[in-house]
Amino acid sequence: MLATMTTDVLRIALAGLLCLAVTPAWSEMSADHTAFAERYAVAWCSGEPVLVAAFFADQGSLSINGGEPAVGREAIATVARDFMEAFPDLVVSFDGLEERDGRLLFHWTLTGTHTGPGGTGNSVRISGHESWLLDEEGLIAESLGHYDEAEYRRQLEQGAGDGPALR
Repeated sequence: MLATMTTDVLRIALAGLLCLAVTPAWSEMSADHTAFAERYAVAWCSGEPVLVAAFFADQGSLSINGGEPAVGREAIATVARDFMEAFPDLVVSFDGLEERDGRLLFHWTLTGTHTGPGGTGNSVRISGHESWLLDEEGLIAESLGHYDEAEYRRQLEQGAGDGPALR
């Protein structure tokens, strides 16, 4: 038990250090963008929803597949908490970053086992992206998340082994 607690504390501390690094404002794609995206993925893996929310401006927003946006860090932390609770072994991998039409596209793959409350016990592997608009401080002002909802639902019911992880 002590070893598990120590591992959890170290994991949270490491994720916190990676996430709390100062991120400068960006006017063009740079290595700083990539570092920011890498830390964002680590925050999703941390089990600490507030670390995800820290990447957003105070009144930043996150919407998923055109749904109602979560506005503000508290609401964004709630969205992150919902995923983290549904998938206690959640891993979000950073797959790439591109600039398009003044926005950054953060490409990711989510893997995990749906063992949280009401979970199916099935594994999920789904890819998608978030389209970010950054503010002058380099924080996410708006994130529009996209993934194949039908494939996600299929995997919740049948598991990831029976089909592709779609973007």
